[in-house]
Amino acid sequence: MREAGLFFAQLSGVAVTAGPGLIGGLLVGVISAKAIAMVHGLDLVAVNHLEGHALTVGLTEGLAPPYLLLLVSGGHSQLLNVHDVGRYQRLGTTIDDALGEAFDKTAKLLGLGFPGGPAVEAHAAGGDAKRFALPRPMKGRPQPHFSFAGLKTALRIQAGKLAPLTEQTVRDLCASFEAAVCETVCDRVGRAMTLYEASYEAGLETAGGESALHLVVAGGVAANKTLRAALGRLAAARGYHLHAPPINLCGDNAAMIAWAGLERLARNMTNEADFSARARWPLDPAAPPAIGAGVKA
Repeated sequence: MREAGLFFAQLSGVAVTAGPGLIGGLLVGVISAKAIAMVHGLDLVAVNHLEGHALTVGLTEGLAPPYLLLLVSGGHSQLLNVHDVGRYQRLGTTIDDALGEAFDKTAKLLGLGFPGGPAVEAHAAGGDAKRFALPRPMKGRPQPHFSFAGLKTALRIQAGKLAPLTEQTVRDLCASFEAAVCETVCDRVGRAMTLYEASYEAGLETAGGESALHLVVAGGVAANKTLRAALGRLAAARGYHLHAPPINLCGDNAAMIAWAGLERLARNMTNEADFSARARWPLDPAAPPAIGAGVKA
């Protein structure tokens, strides 16, 4: 606020990340936001940080719903039909590890440090993606769910057979892992595209006949350039426009929460002071568990 030259009296409201996540940090933020809003008579907007990711494309490109969203981060891997602000239909989710978690665990296994995503991507650039035949979990399944635990385990077995690992072997393992991830994710997104298109049936073309199909990828793993390129090829083949935030807005950040708060404030979607932080807060509370959708773990 000091850098922006603004005072509390000039604010329209206070947006705060209220979940999902580790409850300790969320409580600090929510209590602080409540105090600021109460003292200065401002509206309070409790934001689901997943919604912050989901709506970032509106801040960066002015894109409004509807669109298909691939949300991939350290704690979440989901495919969602974004109908509107506050209206989300989950098409697929992970039945075990999130994709960002799989990157982190792979990096730890190979001694590459944390965060794992950038480290694995950097080492993959100099590796042979065809050296190791790693699995493509869930590929071809009718429901667009994800599973990354088996991929992570397969990489650990390969690494164990070749220990101690040379630098080139580490690079080849990273490249093979990244290739498996890209092929798996694209297969799952492709299935979600079919479901997404069926949900609208018509009305997905502009007046000029241009495709109004939009695929948005968001979350920390959206910063992976190889994955972005693979999704770009898939989008082009299916007639979609691909949208991804700038690298600095892929991970959790305050700008996306402020934007989501602004979108909600414009629709009078504010919260009372008794709102509580939530460790769990699904964007689509009506979505059934992935295991219950005919998917075996």
